[in-house]
Amino acid sequence: MNGRFAISMHILTLLAQANGEWLSSDFLAGSININPVLVRKELINLRNKGLLISREGKNGGSMLAKSAAQIRVSDIFLATRQGAFLGTSRNNPNPNCPVGKQITQHLNGLYQEAEEALLHKLGDTTLEDFSHRFN
Repeated sequence: MNGRFAISMHILTLLAQANGEWLSSDFLAGSININPVLVRKELINLRNKGLLISREGKNGGSMLAKSAAQIRVSDIFLATRQGAFLGTSRNNPNPNCPVGKQITQHLNGLYQEAEEALLHKLGDTTLEDFSHRFN
């Protein structure tokens, strides 16, 4: 798992609870307790993925691009994804070994199945469902 997912879940949960109010990156950063620059980086990514909208200026900030009921946690996971969920092998196994010559393809299949199961499970929960856990 990467830290971007947790930061994005925090941002989007705050926006889900904001009832359509614009929230500033400084406010979001204060809740997450991280540098506002990191928040702004995630806001740009989430905006590019169509999960939020933002505006600049004194009354600027961010808000959800669609209702929290329309955003699945799997959407957020995919928006923040950085490479393979379980990683990739960093070595080159011995092609003369019966296991070594096939390990990469079998691990890749296993990783794919695990990621599909994760996405299916995360897809069962909306941002609205998750947000209600805090009330």
